[in-house]
Amino acid sequence: MPPWSAIDTIMFDMDGTLLDLHFDNYFWQILVPKIYSDTHQVSLNEAEDFIVKKYEEVHGTLDWYCLDYWQEELALDITALKNSIKHKIQIRPNVEQVLQALQSSDKNILLITNAHPSSLELKMKHTGISNYFHRMISSHTLRLAKENHGFWEALKDMEHYNPETTVLFDDSLPVLRQAAREKIKYLFGISKPDSKKPVVQTNEFPLIEDFGQLLPLA
Repeated sequence: MPPWSAIDTIMFDMDGTLLDLHFDNYFWQILVPKIYSDTHQVSLNEAEDFIVKKYEEVHGTLDWYCLDYWQEELALDITALKNSIKHKIQIRPNVEQVLQALQSSDKNILLITNAHPSSLELKMKHTGISNYFHRMISSHTLRLAKENHGFWEALKDMEHYNPETTVLFDDSLPVLRQAAREKIKYLFGISKPDSKKPVVQTNEFPLIEDFGQLLPLA
């Protein structure tokens, strides 16, 4: 449990933390290769190999998360494709209960995501959870991914916070490691970001299995 009395800023990641990562994994690993194969008239295996190589070229950079980048690289309408399966966007268990409880606190509640702004907009519109946050920030506005050096320091210029009194919940180990390097004190990972995949195995950070673990909030 985070020491709530010592915390004044609570930061949540979106995909894999508040929302089930299955939507994104299905989209990028299953749907995009299939549509690429159909659209460009190549075999599914060729499409998968091509796309995996493209992914590897930019993994860990802001382009990895940029829908505009992938729209150009793959010559597909990525935004329209995401909209076509928005029914698969799911809030993880007990997330809303925790966000509702935090609303009545005096803490600053932030959504800090690597998601492209259009993806953020789609997911907030579909889930209806945007009102729980004092502010939602896409890393694209800082031109750095959250796992990039200097992101958390640069974030202070946009949203002042004290790393000593901040807790971050994020499913990405590279993001948590970078946040630790930039002195955010309280860091929690997610044990099962994708409901259809096995649990994460790590001892680096305490892991949240279900946000119900945080209730009742102290």
